[in-house]
Amino acid sequence: MMRCKTWILKSEFLMSPIFDPMNSNPDPAPVVKEPGVGNNSETPFYDSQIKAATQELIKYGVLEATDKPNLYQTCLCHSETINHVLIPLDLQLRIDDIRGLAFLMVANEEEREHSDDWRHPLVRRQRMNLEQSLMVAILRQHFIAHELDAGVGDQKAIVHLDDLLPELNQFLGASGSDERDDKRLRNLLEQLKSYALVSDIDENDKISIRPLIAHVANPENLQNLIAVLKQHIQDQPR
Repeated sequence: MMRCKTWILKSEFLMSPIFDPMNSNPDPAPVVKEPGVGNNSETPFYDSQIKAATQELIKYGVLEATDKPNLYQTCLCHSETINHVLIPLDLQLRIDDIRGLAFLMVANEEEREHSDDWRHPLVRRQRMNLEQSLMVAILRQHFIAHELDAGVGDQKAIVHLDDLLPELNQFLGASGSDERDDKRLRNLLEQLKSYALVSDIDENDKISIRPLIAHVANPENLQNLIAVLKQHIQDQPR
C-alpha cells in the first residue's frame, strides 16, 4: 500500500486547527524596521512584525499571502532573519513567491526522510492512508489543471463535490448508497482540511484547493498511485 508522508507542527495541537491560518490572529500592519541590537543589551532585537510572522509560522506551519498579506510580506523581506531564528528549532522557512505561500519544513528533511528512528520534538510525523493519498492525488490533478488554464499563482482553484465524487468512486468503488458515498467524500475533505490542503465546503458544495497542495507529497508517487489503481481496476474480472 502506498502512503504519503507529511510533517505537522505539534504546537497548539489541542487549541486550534493545524496549518489553518484562517483561524489565527489578525494580520498586523507592516513595520519598516531592520533587526539590530537593543540598547545596552547583547540580546538580538527583532521588530514586532518579524516576531509575529515567526510565531504564526511556528503555530500553524503556513502563511498565505491572500489571507495574511502583511505577515507574508514580512516573511518575503526577512526570510534570512526568520531562518536564523529557526535554526535552534531545526526548522526552515520555504517561500513559494509565485503562489504567495510561506511554510515551514524540517531542516535537512531529505537526509532524514528514510529514517524511522529520528523524531523532531515540535513535529508529528504523520502518514496518510490510501484513501487520503488518493484524495490528495485527485485534488492535485484538479489544482494542476486549474494552474494550466488560469496560470500558476491563481488563487481560485475551486471544484464542486459533484466533480470529485465520480473520480473517488472510480478507484474506491461505489457503496451502492449515494448518501454513504457523499459522506465518505466529505469526511476525507474534512481530514485534508487539517493539512491546510482545502477550504471548508461552502453552501454550494464547493471547495477551494489551497496552494500548499503543490508541496505536499511527491507528485510522481501520486501519479504512480493512480496508475496502479487504474491497472488494478482493469485487471478485475468483469
